[in-house]
Amino acid sequence: MAFSTPFFDKETMTREASKILLQTEAILVNVDEPFTYTSGRKGPVYVDCRKLIGFPRARGVLMDMAASLLAQEVGTEEIDVCAGGETAGIPYAAFLSERLNLPMAYVRKKPKGFGRMAQIEGVVNEGDRAILVEDLQTDGGSKRVFVNALREAGAIVDHAFVVFHYGVFEASTKNMEELGINLHALTTWPEILKTAQDFDYFDAKTAESVREFLDDPVAWSVAHGGKGEEESAA
Repeated sequence: MAFSTPFFDKETMTREASKILLQTEAILVNVDEPFTYTSGRKGPVYVDCRKLIGFPRARGVLMDMAASLLAQEVGTEEIDVCAGGETAGIPYAAFLSERLNLPMAYVRKKPKGFGRMAQIEGVVNEGDRAILVEDLQTDGGSKRVFVNALREAGAIVDHAFVVFHYGVFEASTKNMEELGINLHALTTWPEILKTAQDFDYFDAKTAESVREFLDDPVAWSVAHGGKGEEESAA
């Protein structure tokens, strides 16, 4: 029996993925009691795509759309292996490889300190066309470790997939260009904001505060009692 993937148009994918992230509360917004990030900065938003693995029907729809997206933008015959980045990318690589009927591997942040000292688990052969799979992307800096490890193992890595891409930071575009990676995502913050307002998830005040944060996260943090750029970098 021939293998095929379901088809979704891009508008449907971004809208439905945005609704799923909002409905499952993988996207959290609290303007009055901002979240404190590991950097010490504060912000009104928190994105937790790991939460989605606990919603089997929702994640099933997301992975159907992911398969459709990659079939349209990459071509399923152009991918030999789905490689998940430790740790959040591992379940999504497993889900997606099942949808695409492809081998799966995963990449550690650094080689394990015993046994084979492996950084890549699974089978990645010389010349395999690997797609890096993770849950989300902010500026894309963390992708470098995984991409380099795959390339050192002989894989060809031209594409990466995430469920959610912030889509507002210039550093993300720059990092992807430097790595030579085409990033594919189901939805972004601009799409989340649009969907949230269209379906009354956010009121106008909340949406405006989120926009202000995304336009200048450092200024928003300082204005709400969090660290600034120099403090958080120290």
